[in-house]
Amino acid sequence: MRRRCSRLPGERVGVWGRAPRKYRTQDSQLRCIRRTTSEARRLDPSTVATTTLLSEKHVIPSLGARKLRDLSAEDVDRRLATKSRTLSTRTLQGLHSCLNRAVKRAMARDKVKRNVVELCSVPQGQSGRPSKALTFAQAEAVLRGAEGTSMYAYIVVALLTGARTEELRALTWDHVFLKGRPDLVPPQPPHIAVWRSVRRSGDTKTRKSRRTLALPSRCIDALWRQYEDPGWDRLAAGDEWEEHGLVFSSAIGKPLDAANVRRAFRQALKDVEGVDAAEWTPRELRHSFVSLLSDRGVPLEEISRLVGHSGTAVTEEVYRKQIRPVIQTGAVVMDGIFGADPRKP
Repeated sequence: MRRRCSRLPGERVGVWGRAPRKYRTQDSQLRCIRRTTSEARRLDPSTVATTTLLSEKHVIPSLGARKLRDLSAEDVDRRLATKSRTLSTRTLQGLHSCLNRAVKRAMARDKVKRNVVELCSVPQGQSGRPSKALTFAQAEAVLRGAEGTSMYAYIVVALLTGARTEELRALTWDHVFLKGRPDLVPPQPPHIAVWRSVRRSGDTKTRKSRRTLALPSRCIDALWRQYEDPGWDRLAAGDEWEEHGLVFSSAIGKPLDAANVRRAFRQALKDVEGVDAAEWTPRELRHSFVSLLSDRGVPLEEISRLVGHSGTAVTEEVYRKQIRPVIQTGAVVMDGIFGADPRKP
């Protein structure tokens, strides 16, 4: 016999704790999108955009018509396996997370009693485009070719300091010290304080990412020019100018987003000989920084500190194709102890 669940007066509970018959995965996903959009003020805009895109492009077309109470782990596994043929592992993880949040939200509202998505693992997806680094000759060509463009200072600072794109986009003039602090003991050279990023919290990626970096001469020259140029932009923008104190901003002073930087970066590189602008991204300037230092024999520990990693293991994992892992310490010490073979002329 069927037995109704006990309930409080006025409370509606389905028989056997099952979801409403007509409640579909699409309904759950759309509610999740609306909830995410309503919370947009306290969420990163990119989170809202990503959730909406994954839901509308992947979840709803493939599983939206499925009744939520009939959704099985096999359904989810099958869809994820199909998507793994064309999507990256990271996108699959986002897809799984998006669907998981939607079903959890439905559970909290008695639309379904079990979350089958939690029982499913994320399959291995397609590998992304491998990152690469500029050679010394290419790096010199990029610095020459970008001169005179709006991205020149950005490219110089990114390539010669290894700062992340998210850190440079958030860099403000009160964190740039082009004259240094000669009054201190010992004196501080010209430097930038990489203490912020464009993340929602404003913090850098990790605690170790919060660092202060001395500026090479080319960076100092480029930043002095950058400091003077916004005056003309401000005059041209007139009342449309928005003052945010940013080192790198749009033509009217607004913060740059990743797409702005990528588009302007490729435009700056379009005439550089030996470099196909369409094949390069701004973040690969950081990879080039690591590669150039490693080529010159800078120890891995020092590179790790400069790029703001929590340890050398992270640097080796992320930049394994740029690091030249030739450990010379033992050979140098032993040469000092024993010298060359005395029998050799």
